[in-house]
Amino acid sequence: MRRVEVRDYDPEWPLLYEHLRARIWPAVSDVAITIEHVGSTAVPGLAAKPIIDLDVVAVPALINECTRRLEGLGYRHQGDLGIPGREAFAEPPGSPRHHLYLCSSDSEALANHLTVRAALRASSSEARAYGELKKALADTFAEDRDAYTAGKTDFLLALLARAGFSAAALADIRGMNAR
Repeated sequence: MRRVEVRDYDPEWPLLYEHLRARIWPAVSDVAITIEHVGSTAVPGLAAKPIIDLDVVAVPALINECTRRLEGLGYRHQGDLGIPGREAFAEPPGSPRHHLYLCSSDSEALANHLTVRAALRASSSEARAYGELKKALADTFAEDRDAYTAGKTDFLLALLARAGFSAAALADIRGMNAR
């Protein structure tokens, strides 16, 4: 397992996202709605693990076709990894480090990603606080990715609660992050 590494914001991250998107979009553009840059690398100024997160968004009826096309690009489908409405894919060999997810347009997982991104982009003080938390957790839990993720949960749930996520949705997210 790789060490948890959190770096200061790198202005190359959006360019790397665009590079990855340019490779993926032609294969899915007629069956997907969009590709979103999500996660901490999508928030200017935010410290992050240097791994780009992308969500390919599709209507539920086209998830299987999108999966087939992503596999055709060399991505290995890993299933939902315990997150309903979000299919995970391992990157093709030789690709830049990234996480690719295929999200149903009506999924809570997609709403979670977009809401957190919007909240952190809207508040530099929240983004700064989150970045400092991530650095501290990475220092403490460099060898324990699960503990690192669990340590971020309360901060993220507070953002989602302020954005109006229901108590049931927050409980679901807490349970998924506790794995």
